[in-house]
Amino acid sequence: MAKETGLLQRTPWFYAMVGTAVALGLGGCITGFILLGDSWFQLLIAAAFGIMFTQAAFLGHEAAHRQILKTGPANDRLARVVASGVVGISYSWWDAKHSRHHANPNRVGKDPDIGVDTISFLDEDAAKARGFQRWITRRQGWLFFPLLTLEGLNLHYLGIKYLVTTPGVKGRWTELAMIAVRLAVVIVPVFLFLPLGMAFAFMGVQLAVFGVYMGASFAPNHKGMPIIAPDARIDFFSKQVRTSRNVRGGWWATWLMGGLNYQVEHHLFPSMARPHLAKAREIVRDYCETLDVPYTETSLWQSYAIVIEYLNRVGLAARDPFDCPMVGQYRRV
Repeated sequence: MAKETGLLQRTPWFYAMVGTAVALGLGGCITGFILLGDSWFQLLIAAAFGIMFTQAAFLGHEAAHRQILKTGPANDRLARVVASGVVGISYSWWDAKHSRHHANPNRVGKDPDIGVDTISFLDEDAAKARGFQRWITRRQGWLFFPLLTLEGLNLHYLGIKYLVTTPGVKGRWTELAMIAVRLAVVIVPVFLFLPLGMAFAFMGVQLAVFGVYMGASFAPNHKGMPIIAPDARIDFFSKQVRTSRNVRGGWWATWLMGGLNYQVEHHLFPSMARPHLAKAREIVRDYCETLDVPYTETSLWQSYAIVIEYLNRVGLAARDPFDCPMVGQYRRV
């Protein structure tokens, strides 16, 4: 279907334009950092760095999906350089995790994106939470976006942990070297040219914006969509469409989310370049209507409301079974 309409063609001109824009954005951040010097306005530069690193991560994601260059090895090399050398995240870790997600989105036991971490995405995981983890889980919908401020740091940590502890990782030392150089290039000037307190604030803001932007771009895609049982039998098309959610908004949403707003089409055609996704959407919608397969599309704010409501509902499984709402009410009185 997509091949016949030419939608799987590469668009090097588009990615050259986006790559240039990201490079210029990072260059502008560096220039602003140098010119501002010892000033609390540096926190605006830190936020801008967080945004530009996320935009670079979108490009790394597309290269990993073979959307940019002609050959697989060339795309892999580009993705590794962008992810590890520019963003500071292990490409090998992300690729292994993301490939399993694409094969089985929202399938229990196979999709790592619904595995328990700080947040529980399944009732059974929420019910196992204990101590402080249970306190978070019971409120995880409302805490979701505040917790994303720590996600940037978590992504760096998980990538390095994977490279250090996982056997047989291809390009292990290359990625570790690139991440080390990248961290040095980012962190050393900050602590060298800014007062200590301002330097910590700068890194905190940069990591927080990066984490929130990344999480806010990926969370609307599948969270709150149907969960597939481990032993369920479902065809590829239905599996990918039913578990994915698109975000309305046109070109601005595509720019803001790096094409992830067309999540249904991205899961059906992972190697389709970003500029073609809007055209593919029209074809997929018609096809879903013909087959009577639900096609989900909401606004960005509606998707966030759905995610928060879903996480709060799952978090109820972490309630103490001996908690009594009436007793709790009288205790407060």
